Amino acid sequence: MSRSPKLGRLAPERSLKRLELQVTRRLDGLLHGEHLGLLPGPGSDLAEARLYQPGEDDVRHMDWAVTARTTVSHVRDLIADHELETWALVDMSPSMDFGTARMTKRDLAVAALAAVGFLTARLGDRLGAYIMHGGQVRRWPARTGRSAMYALLQGLLDTPREAAAGSASGPGPGLADGISGLARGQVRRGLRVVISDFLDGQATTGGELPWQRPLRRLAVRNQVIAVEIVDPRELDLPDVGPVLMSDPETGETREIILSGRVRAAYAAAASAQRARIGAAIRGSGASHLVLRTDRDWISDVARFALQQRRVAGRPQPRGGRP
Repeated sequence: MSRSPKLGRLAPERSLKRLELQVTRRLDGLLHGEHLGLLPGPGSDLAEARLYQPGEDDVRHMDWAVTARTTVSHVRDLIADHELETWALVDMSPSMDFGTARMTKRDLAVAALAAVGFLTARLGDRLGAYIMHGGQVRRWPARTGRSAMYALLQGLLDTPREAAAGSASGPGPGLADGISGLARGQVRRGLRVVISDFLDGQATTGGELPWQRPLRRLAVRNQVIAVEIVDPRELDLPDVGPVLMSDPETGETREIILSGRVRAAYAAAASAQRARIGAAIRGSGASHLVLRTDRDWISDVARFALQQRRVAGRPQPRGGRP
């Protein structure tokens, strides 16, 4: 199993070139060459027939042969053949600075964006990003080409670590605000990628996680991939006795004795939390990719990409996504 590059330890140009080589060499042939599996949309090649939705579908796409055979109105989707636009929301909040394995969560988030970016760049698509950092959401305009991709990735790598939240100025925008801003700012349909640990620390409302409803609204008009970044120490604590633990989002610090009972309770709570996050993502209509700082993330991306290709070849029910 190959080790992922520690992005911050190489010269910027060498670091990004090595990352691009790893991504393109190992993912080559999985997604490039056609948009099918990333974003079905208007184009010239015929795809699957499905039920006609009054008020939503163009009658010019009516499949009269299938309609006559089934006596129910059907339309035929088309595979996109034009330049598409991909937008990503990248969480660079304090909790993403954590990391105990091969890299920090923020470095893995940059690597995940690189995987999306290098693949879309080879198709000629444009990639833009919204970056959550320093109590605000910064927009990086969508551009094509390798130089634009390098500039975006380097801008993320150069983003300074920030202090924990909870200052007198009050908390900044949460993940829900970032997703809502992405939906408002980009009305053209396309691929949307949300890269985060999905631990924004905000209270839930109505039994839902705070970002769940905005994510569902985003997935109504777009294909959405939610990339969940996880570190193993967020799931299981070591047997080291008393430790001083700090919440990176709030700055709250507390001394805890990591007894066997405390570690077991923590593992159970962490497992339940991650299960709830996964269920919320899938229930919102987004595809769910989990990347861990202690795993070969490129292999995980490759498996996810292959699964997306297979699912994209099957007709999907209206209102849902794989």
